Amino acid sequence: MIKEMSLWRIVFRENNVSSLNEAIVSGKARYLVNLSETLHDHRYAEIANAIAARPGVSLVLIAGPSSSGKTTSSKRLALHMRVNGLNPIIVSLDDYFRNRVDTPLDENGEYDFECLEALDVPFLNMQLEQLLEGKRVEIPKYDFASGTRKFVGQFLQLTDNDVLIMEGIHGLNPALTPQIPEEEKFKLYVSVLTPIAIDEKTRMRAEDYRLLRRMVRDNQFRGMSAEDTILRWPSVRSGEAKHIAPFKELADAEFNSALMYEIPMLKCYAEPLLQVIKPHSPAHAEARRLLALIRSVIAMTPVDVRHIPPTSIIREFIGGSSFHY
Repeated sequence: MIKEMSLWRIVFRENNVSSLNEAIVSGKARYLVNLSETLHDHRYAEIANAIAARPGVSLVLIAGPSSSGKTTSSKRLALHMRVNGLNPIIVSLDDYFRNRVDTPLDENGEYDFECLEALDVPFLNMQLEQLLEGKRVEIPKYDFASGTRKFVGQFLQLTDNDVLIMEGIHGLNPALTPQIPEEEKFKLYVSVLTPIAIDEKTRMRAEDYRLLRRMVRDNQFRGMSAEDTILRWPSVRSGEAKHIAPFKELADAEFNSALMYEIPMLKCYAEPLLQVIKPHSPAHAEARRLLALIRSVIAMTPVDVRHIPPTSIIREFIGGSSFHY
C-alpha cells in the first residue's frame, strides 16, 4: 500500500489541497475523475489476476470498515474476474443473520448486530461446504423488516469456474469460515487511504473520508440527518476496532478506494447537511470541524459530478450507480 501511495503521488501532481484547488479551477476536474477511475480499474484487474492465478480458490471474502466501498468493490471485482474466465457469484453475508430474537445483546441490553455471533456461522459453513461439494443448496434471504430468515426458492449449485464472493465486516475473521480450507479462500481488505495533504504536516484522515461518504449516503438513501450519522459514528468506529482491525493483516490483498477528486465532489453534498446542525447539538463541534476541512477545498461543479461513471465506488454513496444495491 505504501508503494501504491507513492504511485498516486507520481500519477497525480495534485496531491495537496492547494494544487487540487488549482486543478479544479483550471478545468481539470474531469481529468482527475478519469485518471482516478482508471487507477481503480487497474487495481481491480491486478486483484482479479491474483485470484485467477491461484488454482483452487472457490471463495473470495471481502471485508473493510464502514463506507469503504465493500459492496461496489465486490461488483467491480466480479466483472474483472469474468474477464479472467471465472464465473463469480455474489452471496450476501447479511442473509445469514440469526433471527432477531436470537441475536446477542450488548452491554446496554441492545441487539448487537456487529458481533460475529449475530451471524449463524454454523449454518453458513454447512451451506458453504455443501456448495463446494457441488450440491444444490437453497440460499436464505433475510427479511430485515421482520427480523427473520426466510427461504424463497433461491437455489444455487456451483459448477466449473464458479467462485463465490461474500462481503461483510467479518470477512477476514478466521472464525467466520473455519470449515473451509485456507487454500480455497482469497481475502480482500478494502480500505480508504487518503492521498490529499492539507499542508506539509497534515493529511486528510481516512476516517473523515468515510464519515463524509456515510453522511451523504445516509441522507440520500436512509432518511438520516448528518447529525444522526455523526452521533452514531463513535459506535461504528468502536465496532471496527473490535471486529475488523485485528484481522486486516490476514488479507491476501488490499484495495484503496479513495479517489483524488472525492472531497471536492463530496463537498457539494455534505456542506449543506453540516450547515443545518444547530449550536446546541452534541454533533455541532464535529460538524464545524468537518466544515472547516471541506471549506479548504473548492467544490466540483454539478456538470463535472455528472461525468463520474456509473460504476464508480462513489456512486454507492451519492446515487446514480449502474449496480443494484
